[in-house]
Amino acid sequence: MSMTFTGQVALVTGGAAGIGRATALAFAAEGLKVVVADLDREGGEGTVQLIRAAGGEALFVTCNVTRDADVQQLLARTVEVYGRLDYAFNNAGIEIEQGRLAEGSEAEFDAIMGVNVKGVWLCMKYQLPLMLAQGGGAIVNTASVAGLGAAPRMSIYSASKHAVIGLTKSAAIEYAKKKVRVNAVCPAVIDTDMFRRAYEADPRKGEFAAAMHPVGRIGKVEEIASAVLYLCSDGAAFTTGQALAVDGGATAI
Repeated sequence: MSMTFTGQVALVTGGAAGIGRATALAFAAEGLKVVVADLDREGGEGTVQLIRAAGGEALFVTCNVTRDADVQQLLARTVEVYGRLDYAFNNAGIEIEQGRLAEGSEAEFDAIMGVNVKGVWLCMKYQLPLMLAQGGGAIVNTASVAGLGAAPRMSIYSASKHAVIGLTKSAAIEYAKKKVRVNAVCPAVIDTDMFRRAYEADPRKGEFAAAMHPVGRIGKVEEIASAVLYLCSDGAAFTTGQALAVDGGATAI
């Protein structure tokens, strides 16, 4: 499906693999120049090579989204090379919980909130002024269906994704009249390397994951990428402040 994009440059954090890589490739397929950011240099460079092999233009920047200086450098490098930033997909995130709320550690809390919440906040903090200066843009943040309700045994992760939706909605209203749209995408269980590792460790997790979606399967990274591109495209010009569930019907039950 072809979409219409007025802008020319897209940034994807967490672009070394999974949803981030799929979205970076999808942006490039639409003719956009793509900045891929991640801590995983090998994976990030791999995404760039895939884009270039398909005839696209891309740049990799190492970035720890929890560090103010890293994020500033990421945006400075984007402007240095491509001159502007039209679309941003703030996708970097972690999921490390293994137990109930009272079993969690302070280190887990700080790590999850640092990447999932502070990382999104820092990215938007420096993306928004660029978009405002050039007259507009679109931002999509990765939340989760865990941010739309409860997530037993993942309470900190769930809280972080509720926070991402809060940041998204607040920013959307603050900048609604400035031609900057801010939305979130909320995936359910998606077929990523992380999911495959969990499935290999315990095949029952795969069966449970498929059963939790009324469509009877888990999602594909390309399906999340399509949702992100829609939210960035001119076709979503009247859409802002939304948390779009891409979940095979899971939240409709």
